[in-house]
Amino acid sequence: MLRILLDENIPAPLRHLIDAHQTIPAYDAGWADLSNGDLIAAAEADGFDLLITADRNIRYQQNLTGRRLSLIVLSTNIWPTIRANPAPILSAIECIQPGDYVEVLLNRPRRRRRPYNPASES
Repeated sequence: MLRILLDENIPAPLRHLIDAHQTIPAYDAGWADLSNGDLIAAAEADGFDLLITADRNIRYQQNLTGRRLSLIVLSTNIWPTIRANPAPILSAIECIQPGDYVEVLLNRPRRRRRPYNPASES
């Protein structure tokens, strides 16, 4: 069982989709206001195995070399999109190795567009 930390930019209900592991939002750990570097250091010091975030720049902002903590970066933090696409996230969690960095692309649902109605412009 992995210990997974959800960054503050990830919807907390994701923890209910990852029921095979111990998943804790950063807010619940008291780390909601930590910068990325401090959050990564705190998570490693507390024994977390994985950080899930939507911060796509974290790879360029932090030196991840030599880290035990693995990172999964989601392409979006929009809850309906995450809720509709748990399989790629769960697959990434099951395959991840210590120190890995994995980006998970989540397809956004197609937007329903209203048909053009010229009468609405009047």
